[in-house]
Parts: sequence; structure tokens; C-alpha cells
Amino acid sequence: MKLLLITLALLANTVANTAALAHTDEYLDTQKTPNGGQMRMAGLYHFELLAKNGQDVVVFVTDHAGTKISTTGASGTATILSGKSKTTLTLTPDGDNRLKGIGKYAATPDMKVVTSLVIAGKPAEQARFTPLATQKAASPATQATSAELGHHH
Repeated sequence: MKLLLITLALLANTVANTAALAHTDEYLDTQKTPNGGQMRMAGLYHFELLAKNGQDVVVFVTDHAGTKISTTGASGTATILSGKSKTTLTLTPDGDNRLKGIGKYAATPDMKVVTSLVIAGKPAEQARFTPLATQKAASPATQATSAELGHHH
């Protein structure tokens, strides 16, 4: 019995480590996103950020399997760092699984966005984005499939 418990614990650890590997920023940057934004892992969620026009920011929320998570009652902020300027937008629910913030910001290639969202009364989850950074062409070695990484989306 003790050997079975140890084996199960080791197996669970291996699966958890494989799933974590599949969710690196580098891996997520190789994936096509549902809305054309940049995807990041944030605790129990995936956040997809659209911040391109210098006027608004939209964050779509899904679970790790891509299922939409309701943003009813959710709240958050998007802090945009661009050059020497810093802008913070308040994010409010704007549809079934999205939050939106409106305000002017400089949409530059070096722009960084930090989101902090509170969903369904759970602790705040944060994610960091570089939505306009020039993406390096992914080499075949970095284009591992979900199956190769042991990830099931």
C-alpha cells in the first residue's frame, strides 16, 4: 500500500511538472489564440490580452482547457508600461468571458501590460504581457505540439 501511494505521488508530480512546462510564456506564444491576442497563464486561468490600439484593453478569461469563464462580478486592472509612461485602466465585465478597460496609452513595441483580475471572489491572479513585441520566428524545436508536451487541450 505504501509503495502504491509513493508511486501515485511521483506520477502526480510528473504530470504537474509536464503541465507547467506546457504553459510557459514561450509555449503560449506559439499557440493560436481564439481572439488574436497574447495568452498567459494566471493560476487557474488563461488570460488572453488584446491591447493594440492605444484606446482600450480587453482580457478574455478561460480555463486551461479553453472553456470560457464567466466574468460576471469580476474586476481588475491593466497597468500599461510604455516607454517612460505608466497608465492604469480599470477593467470591468464586458460580455460572457471578457473584461474591458478604456483609456489612452502609448501602443509601442516595447509596451508591457500587467493585469490583475479578481474572478468569482477568488484571490487576485496576475499575468504579464508584451502584446506588441516582435515575435521571433519559432523554430521547429520550439513548436512542440500539445501531445508532445503531454498536454491535453
